[in-house]
Amino acid sequence: MYDILIIGAGAAGMTAALNALRNNKTVLVIEKETIGGQIASSPKVENLPSIKEISGVDFSSQLYDQIEALGCEFDFDEVKSIEKIDEGHFKIISEYNEYEAKSVIIASGVKHRHLNAINHDLLDGRGISYCAVCDGAFYKDEIVSVIGDANTALQYALLLANTSLKVYLCCLFDKLFADKILINRVIKNPRIEITYNISLLEYLKDDNNKLKGLRFEDTKTKKEIIFDCKGCFVAIGQIPDNEKFSNLVDLEKGFIKTNELCETKTKGLYAIGDCRVKTLRQVSTAVADGAIAAFYAINYVDSL
Repeated sequence: MYDILIIGAGAAGMTAALNALRNNKTVLVIEKETIGGQIASSPKVENLPSIKEISGVDFSSQLYDQIEALGCEFDFDEVKSIEKIDEGHFKIISEYNEYEAKSVIIASGVKHRHLNAINHDLLDGRGISYCAVCDGAFYKDEIVSVIGDANTALQYALLLANTSLKVYLCCLFDKLFADKILINRVIKNPRIEITYNISLLEYLKDDNNKLKGLRFEDTKTKKEIIFDCKGCFVAIGQIPDNEKFSNLVDLEKGFIKTNELCETKTKGLYAIGDCRVKTLRQVSTAVADGAIAAFYAINYVDSL
């Protein structure tokens, strides 16, 4: 039985592991996809104190190395459910295993929101992507599009503009909802063309069932607009995936409700990072959540 089991290896989950390990607790982190979570797909992180800039991949890798050196155990698996057997005894059931822990911290993050336009299912992964850091290099000297209007979308557009011939930034509304510094960079970049007030209707496919363009509707004039492009990067936000924990937590629009100590309604069970109800979702607040939850999880384990 582990002292603390953490579901998710994003910034929040790994920070919780760091603090627990430094207090001599046995820790297992279960991650179903990739180390780093959402931040790993960020081209550039510029809002961490004392760090002028760092890529999301480097930040995640360094945090992983730090907790691995302290003896953190990792499993790549998908948690399906959590049961509380009694005080200080949780059973965690995954796709391949069952685990036991005295305390559990949910840091499951969120998943990418999709646009269910025509041909989405056919072309997902065949021109449609959700990570410019991961897939941007495939479109060197090609025309690409980014759909979105907030920080991630603008970061993707700027990254792609370094290697792609042209970047269409496609926005549903009539303004950008990003940090001013990013907006200024995008507006000044000659390779980025912004189009406002358009709604995606269809992903256009070629004879090989690969993306060849996008068909939009102008939300004001109702006219159709077509952009030719080989790659489309969708950055329209994320959605939670917490229904499987609803036996032990309260949900609000899919997000886990906690108090300011990151405690759920179940004693010994905590939720941190993007998966919980909160007003600001940044790497700095995820790290703060991780430190807070670890502190109270440690106290909980010590009290048993």
